[in-house]
Amino acid sequence: MTPDLLLALAAFALVTVITPGPNNLMLLASGANYGVRRSLPHMAGVALGFPSMVFLVGLGVMRVFDLWPMAHDALLLVSVLYMLWLAWKIANAAPPEQDSGAEGGRPLGFLQAAAFQWVNPKAWSMALGAITLYAAGRDLMSVLWVAGVYVAMGLISTTTWTVLGREMRRVLDRPARLRLFNWTMAALMLASLLPVLLG
Repeated sequence: MTPDLLLALAAFALVTVITPGPNNLMLLASGANYGVRRSLPHMAGVALGFPSMVFLVGLGVMRVFDLWPMAHDALLLVSVLYMLWLAWKIANAAPPEQDSGAEGGRPLGFLQAAAFQWVNPKAWSMALGAITLYAAGRDLMSVLWVAGVYVAMGLISTTTWTVLGREMRRVLDRPARLRLFNWTMAALMLASLLPVLLG
């Protein structure tokens, strides 16, 4: 990959991962509710899970949808149901001082966050776009470059959004404010489904 193409890929990757979407809204909420340290598994799940998805998409996992078109509908259904559950979890997150044993009082873990990439409509769009633009030949080295750049940009994005959430805790110091914030994040996450459902 030439330096010019690598720079273009890095810019593309940063813009796609740092703009608001389900991952970033969840990281913002996690930072606000649990802080950076407790959100580290969630951050790592996003930062490594999405590049893994990009890698597998680049190697041809999309052929599954060509072979079994109903798999696309099944994925859409699972995506909607899982995002509804996550929105409920965000909306009902317990304040930090009350979260020691509450069901809603734990941030997403590494595997949950990594698995979420496969039902995240924005992640699918980003992965397909990145592979189409920067690894059109689907050769292993090009796919590895794309996935590797997404690891680097993902670390920047996940850290930025989680730290931003943590810093918002100063404003969200009252339970009513935190509740309003959590409900707003849940509503925004559900709103991000509209283009998929209406498209």
